Amino acid sequence: MALIKQLLKNKGAEVWSTSPADTVYEALVKLAEKNVGALVVLDEGKLAGIISERDYARKVVLLGRGSLKTEVREIMTSEVITIAPNESVNQAMSLMTEHKIRHLPVVDEDQVVGVISIGDLVKSIIAEQKFTIDQLENYIAGGQPAI
Repeated sequence: MALIKQLLKNKGAEVWSTSPADTVYEALVKLAEKNVGALVVLDEGKLAGIISERDYARKVVLLGRGSLKTEVREIMTSEVITIAPNESVNQAMSLMTEHKIRHLPVVDEDQVVGVISIGDLVKSIIAEQKFTIDQLENYIAGGQPAI
């Protein structure tokens, strides 16, 4: 089973972030620019929270607030579920399913080293299954597995 650090190596480990003092509007602009669904919130380099499009929809739009005056700290999720780079893709999938989240910061020694999405996990699982199927088909056809 693939590890999170392998997934990050393949997809890239860029971390898009915002500050708790930024306005929600500024965070939304960054979400759009980077074409991502969530940003980690860093306060002096440390993980303080996460803000997603879902947070915006539920905590700003539906409550009649304004994104130009609301700060990220007011709507971010501050109790962030994280995963370590040496954990498995299956463990990440379990965490995301259990907590009903779509983005999972990867933290190593108190530093955010990446963010994975549910889509990243699905791609990884599909690639692993395809590899296994190819190996089985090769074996059935009389070849030797290329492991």
